[in-house]
Amino acid sequence: MKEKKPPLVFQIVGYKNSGKTTLMCRLIGHFTSQGLRVAVIKHDGHEFEADAPGCDTRKMREAGAEWSAITSAGQTAIVKAAPTPLHELIDAAPPVDVILVEGYKREAYPKLVLLRNSDDAEMAMSLSNVTGIALWPHDYDSWGRSRELSGGVTAFELNDIPAIADHIGNCARII
Repeated sequence: MKEKKPPLVFQIVGYKNSGKTTLMCRLIGHFTSQGLRVAVIKHDGHEFEADAPGCDTRKMREAGAEWSAITSAGQTAIVKAAPTPLHELIDAAPPVDVILVEGYKREAYPKLVLLRNSDDAEMAMSLSNVTGIALWPHDYDSWGRSRELSGGVTAFELNDIPAIADHIGNCARII
């Protein structure tokens, strides 16, 4: 029996409101239209609410449960009272071809940094394993095309989904 290759793990990082979620949704659509299976992991720098107030699993967690799971015919959710390291979430993912990670910018997986403007470039250069940056069209036209990026980092216009998807696929072949 042929052993399945591990999935490509690729990060999309950037400041709040830089377009990360929108880009990930577009990449998911692109990859799934090519028959690839995609999983996503999102890091939230702020607290989020997975259990709605008053729901049964929330009541059970408020009563002291450290871990809760709920499942139905269409979905499953697991909530635990502690952060989970990225590698554990990757290991828990189902068999897929691509895992897109939003956030976790300090992790060492290959990543694309979304810049709201050229002033954000310093953040991009402070991270490890940055393989590309994505710029909004107005910044790409005025800054991205004319700036030579160091270390093999490629600049992309944020709406060029096929080029960004190809870049992600190429990273899988060199890592």
